Amino acid sequence: MKVLVANLGSTSFKYRLFDMTAEAQLARGGVERIGSPSSRCFIEVGSQHREEELAVADHAVALRWSLERLTEPGFGCLKDAAEVAAVGFKAVHAGLITGVRLVDEELLAAMEELNSVAPAHNPPYVRAMRILREKLPHIPLVAAFETDFHQTIPERNRLYGVPYEWATEWGVRRYGFHGASHRYIAQRTAEILGTTSLRIISCHLGGSSSVCAIRDGKSLFTSMGMSPQSGLPQNNRVGDFDVFALPVVLKRTGKTLEEVLQILATQGGLLGVSGLSGDLRDLMEAAHAGNTRAKLSLEFFAAEVRRYLGASLVELGGADVLVFTGGIGENQPEFREMVVTGLEELGFVLDKQANQRAKGESPIHASDSKVQMWIIPTNEELVVARLTKQLLQG
Repeated sequence: MKVLVANLGSTSFKYRLFDMTAEAQLARGGVERIGSPSSRCFIEVGSQHREEELAVADHAVALRWSLERLTEPGFGCLKDAAEVAAVGFKAVHAGLITGVRLVDEELLAAMEELNSVAPAHNPPYVRAMRILREKLPHIPLVAAFETDFHQTIPERNRLYGVPYEWATEWGVRRYGFHGASHRYIAQRTAEILGTTSLRIISCHLGGSSSVCAIRDGKSLFTSMGMSPQSGLPQNNRVGDFDVFALPVVLKRTGKTLEEVLQILATQGGLLGVSGLSGDLRDLMEAAHAGNTRAKLSLEFFAAEVRRYLGASLVELGGADVLVFTGGIGENQPEFREMVVTGLEELGFVLDKQANQRAKGESPIHASDSKVQMWIIPTNEELVVARLTKQLLQG
C-alpha cells in the first residue's frame, strides 16, 4: 500500500510518498506559490531532483502535477497514479470530532466551525480538501487529527476553570496538538530502549512548540490547550495569556477584538518579546551580538519550557526519559542546555560535549544522570501514513 501524506498551506502543497509495506519513503516534493503566475514545483525521487516554474491554479492541480511526475517513465517511482491508496493529512482541529477519519462534508464543516480557534491551520486545509474532493473524487482523503493522541488525557487535565457546561456543550476544554510528533516520540523511544513501560517528557520545540507527559505510550498532560495559540510561546503566536488583559489592550489601542486576536496570533511569541524575529537562530545570533531583548526572549522561552517540564515531572511522578525533537529541539544545543541547566537534583545531568556534537538520533545525558536525555528527530508524516493505512484496512 502506498500513501501520500500532504502538508498544506494556503498557497503551498508539500508531500511525502510512503510504501507502507516496508514503511519506506519513496519520494517527496510539492508546489509553492499556488495561485500565482509562477509556482515553484519540485520533486525528489531517490537521488533524482527536478524543479519547474509554471502556473498552478489550486491544490488539485498541484496534486495532479505531482502524480504526473511520480508516474513519469524513467523518473517516477509509480507505474500508475492508482497505486496511491489515499492522501493522508495531519489535520489540526475539529473540536470533539477527532481520531482518524475519511474526509467528508460533515468533517469539513466541523473544522470550519473552528477556523477562528486554529486560524493558521484550518482555513487552508478546509479549502484544499474541498478542492481535492471535488476535482479528484477517486482518491480517498484521510484526516489524522493532531488532537487524537491526547484523547487519553484524564479529564482533570482537560478542564478550564469555566462553567462546566461550556466544556460539555460547547467543547471549551484543553485538546492538545502536535499529536503525530508526540506519538512518534513515544513509539520510537520505546523501540530504542526496548520497553513501553516508560515515563517520557516529549519536548517538541520549533516554530510551533509543545511539551507532553507520556506514560506507557499514552498522553497524560500537554502544554497546548483549546487552540494552537496556547501553552508555550510560539515563533509568532502568543502562548499562555490572561484573558482579563484583553480589556486593557482594547481600551489602550482602540482596536477591535478581532484585530487584537490577529496581533496575538501573528505578532506575539518570540517575535513579540524580541521585537526582532520569531526564528530562534536569528535570536541566538542577535543575543551573542549583545541584543538584550533577543537574550530576554531566549530566557523567557527556556523558562516557559522548564515550567511545563516541571508540570510534566509532577504529573508523571518522575521521568525516565526527556526527549528533544522539532527544529529547535533537534538542532540547538545551546538552547537544550538552557532548558536543563540547574536541574541536576531532579535527575537531569547533561553531557555537554555529547550535547554539542549530537546529530540525529543521539543520547545527550551524562553517565550519572537518573533521567536519560535524547535527541530524536520526529517523523509526523510516517505516523499519518501509518494511521491512514490502519483506517483503510478497517
